[in-house]
Amino acid sequence: MADFVGDSLGLAQQAAATKAEVIVFCGVHFMAETASILCPDKRVLIPDLEAGCSLAAMITAEDLRAWKVQHPEAVVVCYVNSSAEVKAESDYCCTSSNAVKVIEAIPRDREILFVPDMYLGQYLRSKTGRDIALWPGYCGVHVRIRPERIAELRQQHPSAEFLVHPECGCSTAVLPMADQFLSTEGITRWPARSQAKEFIIATETGILHRLKKQYPDRAFYPASEEAVCGFMKKITLEKVLWSLEDLQHEVTVPAKIAAKARRAIDRMLELV
Repeated sequence: MADFVGDSLGLAQQAAATKAEVIVFCGVHFMAETASILCPDKRVLIPDLEAGCSLAAMITAEDLRAWKVQHPEAVVVCYVNSSAEVKAESDYCCTSSNAVKVIEAIPRDREILFVPDMYLGQYLRSKTGRDIALWPGYCGVHVRIRPERIAELRQQHPSAEFLVHPECGCSTAVLPMADQFLSTEGITRWPARSQAKEFIIATETGILHRLKKQYPDRAFYPASEEAVCGFMKKITLEKVLWSLEDLQHEVTVPAKIAAKARRAIDRMLELV
């Protein structure tokens, strides 16, 4: 029933482009905040105010301001899975699909602070060779994906390609085993380019429904059955209906914070 399905970057772009006066965001709170920042003239709704994000909750604006004091010359890059207040304290925003491009756009002589996901940050270190200081945050879902289980799946399905989202807690440990490190949207597109008939998917299990729908002739195996985001699952069809009927719950960002956060988001979008 959705008008648009996509990852954080795609949803942000769609929100910025739509002519609709009301946007119902069937995602978590930081996504709705991003839409509100990009569309101050739109009414942005989220069906359940408790649809938060364990990763975004790992850092506050106060935490980041204190860290910046210790590194006054550093460039701050924040993963999109962060609050509007944290984005407002950052120089660049990024998603998993364009994080490498964002890091490479920063002069090599500049120190970089990356928040809040240390696993994505470790992946960026390995891909860019940059010295990146990492905030010790992580996704409570992706951290459940362990290399031992992946090794078992690779033995059980030797012809399967192994696709890993860089948020995964096992990302550095499985680097030699991975066939592809991909963003959410990258994972959904990869089977169309691949000759493989089986895939092991290391990210939140909700993506499997979309993959099976798009590629009914392929087989997909979750790297962990436990990698389920309880926050995302708070969004139900009934709550979407109520949100549409009653125009609830509206997500707004104070103008001063939104203006500063918009700068970091626009810098990201310029590099897409």
